[in-house]
Formats: sequence, structure tokens, C-alpha cells
Amino acid sequence: MTEKPVYPFQRAPRCQARCKRTGEPCKNPAVRGWKVCRMHGARGGSKRGKEANNYRHGGYTAEMEEERRAVREVVADAEASIASMDRCRS
Repeated sequence: MTEKPVYPFQRAPRCQARCKRTGEPCKNPAVRGWKVCRMHGARGGSKRGKEANNYRHGGYTAEMEEERRAVREVVADAEASIASMDRCRS
């Protein structure tokens, strides 16, 4: 009897994702360099910035979120310094 050939995808590491309904692991091979298969998010995601399909005004882009975070830090520092000056006067 001849042995069956072993193909490279059969030796590939398996996807780490689990089925929500049954809890069984996914049996697809993981994409090279990722822990999940192509159906579970490897190389996934949408475009960013103005190339994104639902782009309107840019108010919620990563750059704007970072800018808002920086402004909040500056305001918090200013409020803290004002509060410390008020304590010194009393």
C-alpha cells in the first residue's frame, strides 16, 4: 500500500480562532506570520484616512484623536498649575 503524500498546507500551523457557537477551534491553516486564518482577520481591516469608504470630514481619524488627546493633556496641566497657584495665595 502506498502512503499518501503530505502537502505543505497540511503541516502549516492551524488558526487560533474558535467558533462562537460550538467553541471548537478553526481548522484552517493560519496565514504565514499571523496566528489566524484569512477568514478570521489576517491581513484584514479597511483602508484608513481619506481612502476609507465611510470617510466624511476626518473628525474621527487617528490623527484627530491623537490631537484631541494632546489638547486634553495641555488643558489638564493648565488647570493643575492654576489650582496650585490658588493654593499658594491662600
